Amino acid sequence: MSDGLLLPPGQGSPIPSAGMTLKAGSEHSAVWSVFEATVQPGFDVGAHLHTEAEEFFYVLDGELDLLAFHPRGEASGDWLTWESQSGQKVYRGGPGSSMFVPPGTPHAFTNPGTTPARMLFVVSPTGHEHYLRELADVIGRGGPPDQNAIVELRARWDIQQLTPLLPNRHTMR
Repeated sequence: MSDGLLLPPGQGSPIPSAGMTLKAGSEHSAVWSVFEATVQPGFDVGAHLHTEAEEFFYVLDGELDLLAFHPRGEASGDWLTWESQSGQKVYRGGPGSSMFVPPGTPHAFTNPGTTPARMLFVVSPTGHEHYLRELADVIGRGGPPDQNAIVELRARWDIQQLTPLLPNRHTMR
């Protein structure tokens, strides 16, 4: 028998370059990992999908543009302009908004605002923290991120990149 995990506010294992704090992961759960994330203005994770993983996002503060559907036609270009077969479009979610992403579903988020947003992020299976630490190393090198390195890294972690990850979408327009 083991005890549960209790964390005061602000505690966990930081992944600074990714803006994430691991709250519980593979050392605690055999099923999922959970993070608190700060999403900087303009950050765009890029549209992507996982063949095995499922994810849940819950907006705590600020606003995020959220995508969780297959686009009508080819999955390319600017994901903010995508529309699903049923007419669903990207959703701007504020505090209390959530997004569930089943395996195989394209999804993305970006912070369209001028202030940081915060979200709770849950992913199953567990172990996503290892990928995020590697991604933080790639992003934290300074300068524009090496998109080929990101695509290669994501491919190793069951992530098919559909549009580029942009640390600051606002400067890319």
